[in-house]
Parts: sequence; C-alpha cells; structure tokens
Amino acid sequence: MMKLSKYVLYDILRSKIILGYTLFLFIVSFSMFQMEENSSKAILSLLNIVLIVLPLVSLVFTTIHYYNSYEFIELMSSQPMSRTRILLSEFTGVSISLLTAFLIGVGIPVLIYEANETGFALLFTGMSLTLVFTSIAFLASVVARDKARGIGFALLLWFYFALIYDGLVLLILFSFSEYPLEKLTLLLSALNPIDLGRIFIMLKMDVSALMGYTGALYKDFFGSGTGIIFTTGIMLLWILLPLWLAVKKFSKKDL
Repeated sequence: MMKLSKYVLYDILRSKIILGYTLFLFIVSFSMFQMEENSSKAILSLLNIVLIVLPLVSLVFTTIHYYNSYEFIELMSSQPMSRTRILLSEFTGVSISLLTAFLIGVGIPVLIYEANETGFALLFTGMSLTLVFTSIAFLASVVARDKARGIGFALLLWFYFALIYDGLVLLILFSFSEYPLEKLTLLLSALNPIDLGRIFIMLKMDVSALMGYTGALYKDFFGSGTGIIFTTGIMLLWILLPLWLAVKKFSKKDL
C-alpha cells in the first residue's frame, strides 16, 4: 500500500498544482502577519482561509484527481490487489500532499508569529478540515461516475457546509427560540465540521462575541477538556465515516 501511495504522491507533485497551492498559502499567510501589528488579527484573517478555501480546494482537487486517475485505478483493479487497498492508497497520497501544502504554507508562518494555543488550534482545525473534505470528495467521486456530475456534487457539498448550513441553523434557532435548545445546538454544531472548527478556534481566541449564537451557548463546554475530546472525536468521525462509505461503495462498484 505504501508503494502505491508513494506513486500517487509523486504523480500529484509532478502536476505542480500542489506547489502553486503551497505558494499561495505561504504568501497570503506571511502577508497577513506582516500587515497586522496584532498577530491575533492575522489569525482571525487566516481563519477565513482555513474555513472557506481549504475545504473548497480539498474537495475540488481530490475530485479532479480521482477522475484523472480513473484509468490507473482501473488498471490497478485488474491486478491481484484489493480495491480497498487501492482507494486507501489514493486517499493517503492525496491527503499527504494537501496536508504538506497546508503545513508549509500556513504552518510555518503560524509557528513563527503565533506559536501558542490559538496558533495550534488553527493548525489542528486546518489539518482536520483538509482530511474531512478529502474523505468527502472521495465519497462523492465514487458515487458519481460522470466527472462533471462528481465535481458539481463536490461544489454543492462545499456550498452547503460553508454557506447554507449556518442560515439553516439560525432559522431553526429563531423559529424555536422559546424552547431550550442547548442540546440541539450542540448536535447541530457537530453536524458541520466547518462550524465546529470555527467555534473551536474562536474559543481559543476568547472572542465569544464573534462566535455567534451557537458558539456562545457552549463556551464552557468547548473550552474544557471534554470539549477538546468532543471536537477531536467528531472530526475523526467526519474523516472515517465518508471514507468507509467510499471504500464500501468502491468495493462493489462496476468499473
């Protein structure tokens, strides 16, 4: 499996897309820290990139890579090699390339300027979201045979998680404001990894006024050790569940 993952990683690095992505993150991150006298403001600006750009790039890049590698995947499937191993190798190669780009592009500036709890929370969230949306992208690609449909499905998922979901949550909370919604709000935050990551970082920055209604309600919970374990566990679930479904679907799929 490692040999196949190395080949996938080498093939990705040859395309130079990851190199451009790394350079973009590095230039933007350094520029934000240079322009802002207060490094906390730079972290707040980087938060938008982590919550919006990372999921989008992870979804689109992974989906395009899967369809471009479809002939190679078919060839490997004809060999005495399990389909589970093939898909996990593809996932490993893509994940390593995207994580490396993030850790170099954002991780190095953060470690230089903001090597504290807030900086590490940003890095943890960025790495988690990269893996989550890479996993979701593989599921979307395996389900949709057509390339255009697969990419469209991936973009629709990003649009839902990044933009539509918050509006739906606010609609629910305002519609049922007379009722105790604390437990429901916690559940709703767990159903969106982007929302969960936003709350986690905002709590570390101690800017509860910017967290919105969802985050403010659970400041005590997410700020505790239980909250950290909860966030880690939910993120891990978001990574493993779509990947498991993708592997299960791919194993039975007629290539």
